[in-house]
Amino acid sequence: MGSGTDRGSPLLGDSYPPTDLYRRGFDEAGVGLLILDAVSGHILDANRALCDLLGHPRGGLTGSSAALLGDDPALLFAGIRRWTTKDGSLIDVRVRTSPTSRPDACRTFVVERVDADEIVRSEENRAALTAAGLGEWRLDLADGFLRLSRRAAHILGSSPGMSLTWAQVQDLMDESEAARMKDTVRAAIIEDAPFAIEARLRRASDGIEIRISARGQAIGAIGARPAIVVGVLQDVTKRVEARDAQRESEERLRIATSLAELGIFEWHMLDDQAVWENERMFAIFGRAPEEGALGKREFLSTVLHPDDRAAFRSAISTALREDSTLQASGRIRRAQDGGWRIIDMAGRFESDARGRLPRRLIGVVADVTERRVAEERQALLIRELHHRVKNTLATVQAIVGSTARTASSIESFYEAFVGRIMSLAHTHSVLTEDTWQTASLRKLIENELRPYGDAGQDVPGTGRVTLDGPPVDLASEIAVPIGMAIHELTTNAAKHGALSTQEGRVAISWRLSEDSTGMMLHLDWSEFDGPPVRPPTRQGFGSRLLQRVLTAQVRAEIAASYPTEGFRMTMTAPLPARTEGLNPLS
Repeated sequence: MGSGTDRGSPLLGDSYPPTDLYRRGFDEAGVGLLILDAVSGHILDANRALCDLLGHPRGGLTGSSAALLGDDPALLFAGIRRWTTKDGSLIDVRVRTSPTSRPDACRTFVVERVDADEIVRSEENRAALTAAGLGEWRLDLADGFLRLSRRAAHILGSSPGMSLTWAQVQDLMDESEAARMKDTVRAAIIEDAPFAIEARLRRASDGIEIRISARGQAIGAIGARPAIVVGVLQDVTKRVEARDAQRESEERLRIATSLAELGIFEWHMLDDQAVWENERMFAIFGRAPEEGALGKREFLSTVLHPDDRAAFRSAISTALREDSTLQASGRIRRAQDGGWRIIDMAGRFESDARGRLPRRLIGVVADVTERRVAEERQALLIRELHHRVKNTLATVQAIVGSTARTASSIESFYEAFVGRIMSLAHTHSVLTEDTWQTASLRKLIENELRPYGDAGQDVPGTGRVTLDGPPVDLASEIAVPIGMAIHELTTNAAKHGALSTQEGRVAISWRLSEDSTGMMLHLDWSEFDGPPVRPPTRQGFGSRLLQRVLTAQVRAEIAASYPTEGFRMTMTAPLPARTEGLNPLS
């Protein structure tokens, strides 16, 4: 082969008499050349480039069956095909064929290797670009024209095959959008880097505003040739609208959960990992964001109150088994200060596909501590109110009966009855003024004795009335009977004792002590300089109140004496502990 007398391959015979010139051109061509007998399917000749491409020695393909190149029946059709090399590996080649009108004629094939990029840019893949809504474009800086594929022209509302100048593109956009796109493309050219940008523009055909996504790559200048920028274009109007709508929805949800002070979380079941979606979750649990979220195992074993763990596990199991909403409440120990808080949790288990087991829980958490405490306090107040109303009605009933039995006339009955009812009302007023539903002992005494204090005095002090004792708050259950007792003592002193004369004086003192049973109140009532005192010949309502009501309701010990210089009474009563549930700060 290549000599003046070489007639070529003996398989060709006289039908294939290449001359030396043609032989040399065939063998030294830079692309693979193959001549095939269309009838027998044998390779009549293959040049050096094709043998090198497929890994065969020179001349190694000649006389072989075309089946050596692969099993695909279409491997000898024009287009990009996958051929088999000598070592059995596959390579992608571009095949071009010579036309022939004779079925028994030899056929010539031009074979070139193609790389992955060329495959993607092949004509066979342009349909895929169109199906994806992508249009190709090229900006040539030599003439400033933007050249568009049919799909790209359709997106911009331009005529197919028409090139646009940069000025025409700018006319479709707001000034700020045009400047932003120009700066992006310029930066891509300078940095020789790919870019992606979204922009608003008005479609040339109808002026409707659309959103486009442009991606491209600047190709630097070669010699005197200016750079070009190539890329793809896509109409993303619907996608952007959906994204904006989702962002607005998420923002509304964020505002709503922020106002409602709800924490949002996800718990992934397989790896027991949680994602806390907002700052409120960290605030509820008293954790810093850098500490991360809590998984189920840590939550149940270390954070949730031991008494609430069984109920929580049961709620989770029920929600999984019944495919229902998770509703659970419990106490958690806040990491920040170690305090116990009450939370409500609601969530829904979700799976990746219908019929599959759930993989995650999406839910919200609310800190309901203040609300629960308020509800418990309200329930306690209602019980306290019922108890107080019952006691008040019993007291009124006793006042009516005893006042009627001791009154000598309608007028005396009215006077005594109204005074005692007003004293009862004063005591209740003092109770309702205090948040803890307690009454100040000093204030109860002042309310009763104020009319008998020295002229010009606003509050009883030195003079006719003397008060001496530390601050003492009486719980409601003892404030009413003690208030009634003070009223009876004051009324008795005003009618028959020290307060019935201008010279008479009353001294009230009290103190507190503590023993193994709790706090004790010691109260002394002493009268001086009044009319001579004599023991009573019969027991009136006041005496019965002191002896019966105080003893029964307050469990007080009463001691009364009647020396000539003035009436004396001492009372020792246990003070019940405050009901902490009524304290809004507890």
